[in-house]
Amino acid sequence: MEGLSLLDAIAQAELVRRKEVTPAELVEAAIARIERVNPATNAVVTPLYEPARRTAAGPLPNGPFTGVPFLLKDLGPPLGGARMTSGSAFLRDYVAPADGELVARYKRAGLVVVGKTNTPEFGLLCTTEPLLFGPTRNPWDTARTAGGSSGGSAAAVAAGMVPAAHGNDGGGSIRIPASCCGLFGLKPSRGRTPGEVDPTGLSVEHALTRSVRDSAALLDATAGAEPGAAYQAPPLARPYLQEVGAPPGRLRIAFATRGLAGETLHADCVAAVQDAAALCADLGHEVEEASPSIVGEFLTNAFTMLWEASTAAQIDAAALLLRRPPADDELEPLTRALARNGRGHSASALLIAMGLLQIAARSVGQFHERYDLWLTPTLGEPPVPLGTFDAPPENPMAAFDRAAEFVPFTPLSNVTGQPAMSLPLYWNAEGLPVGVHFVARYGDEATLFRLAGQLEQARPWAHRRPPVSA
Repeated sequence: MEGLSLLDAIAQAELVRRKEVTPAELVEAAIARIERVNPATNAVVTPLYEPARRTAAGPLPNGPFTGVPFLLKDLGPPLGGARMTSGSAFLRDYVAPADGELVARYKRAGLVVVGKTNTPEFGLLCTTEPLLFGPTRNPWDTARTAGGSSGGSAAAVAAGMVPAAHGNDGGGSIRIPASCCGLFGLKPSRGRTPGEVDPTGLSVEHALTRSVRDSAALLDATAGAEPGAAYQAPPLARPYLQEVGAPPGRLRIAFATRGLAGETLHADCVAAVQDAAALCADLGHEVEEASPSIVGEFLTNAFTMLWEASTAAQIDAAALLLRRPPADDELEPLTRALARNGRGHSASALLIAMGLLQIAARSVGQFHERYDLWLTPTLGEPPVPLGTFDAPPENPMAAFDRAAEFVPFTPLSNVTGQPAMSLPLYWNAEGLPVGVHFVARYGDEATLFRLAGQLEQARPWAHRRPPVSA
């Protein structure tokens, strides 16, 4: 049973199908790993052991992941009967009345939810350090961030507590922690998976995994918008799991070693991209340095305006849910500052910002008429120390400004709706993972999975385990 932490979700499900282990045994082993490792990482903030044991003991759907233990991020799709805080003291006692559609699809796939993972308040920051639960620590170096906002899920998977965990991504929140924790993290196309109502269209739901095939199979199990959804991605040509291992063909790949505004990136991140570009060239792909033509300052300002307005809307929606406004001590300073700014924007200013983002999306679309993929660093720096995004009380927005330096690339794909992935192909001299980031045309997750499978075979990473590991 100790060896289960070395297996991905597909391999664990295969053991159940062959009756070599039972779902109950998988769940008990996962609970034991969480109990043993979580104190060092603070990744799981709401254990759901007894419901998981009842689920594993009863009849389970015959799905691709029957009996496999799974963790949900404590933000986004609700799990009926479970606490759902969104990382905020304002919602510390809120219990979701019913499952969201994504959770229902996870259950139909046979997954067993054993707990919920840490997230920054309302998922607003690129590090997981909420005041409510305290920081999630990176299993590769517990003094450093695990990333955010799906940092709890990433730390749990990296440490071997579970083989895969849910995440969502509104500005990089799957890909950022994947880079920090040495995992595979794919953000699907806008409208590919069901999610909660998001008028901005920035956020999408998926997962963090160690293997590429787990990500593909999870997306197969959850893909498809709900009827009436505002966005629907193009239909799949075939299951994504079939794309993993399929020849990607000769791809035309552009790569970037500077930020969108021409800013200098950390040397480790530049080295990671150069290494990945060389590997892609060795595999027969056509590689050259190029980037879409975008005015980075306009993009950042427009995105920030939308983020601020969305924060105000999230708080107001939570207030409607609880039938009361938040008390002074129930929201963090940055959250209050973002919401205050959001309420100050006029409707016309927001429409102009949305128009600027659409202009950026068209520019990127034209860029992808020439290139199949765009390769960048996932982040502007390796995992930074915890506390890096702390800000003085008189200027809480300094945290958001610092975050923009850390994540110079990931928000663009949320603006455009394109699928993007972070791969763990590079570790720096300090033994920290430094992810590389590939962006594909809208609706073309298939190319990402084919290339990811090829790179995973050429440069395996599953054998790498962090110092804090089950």
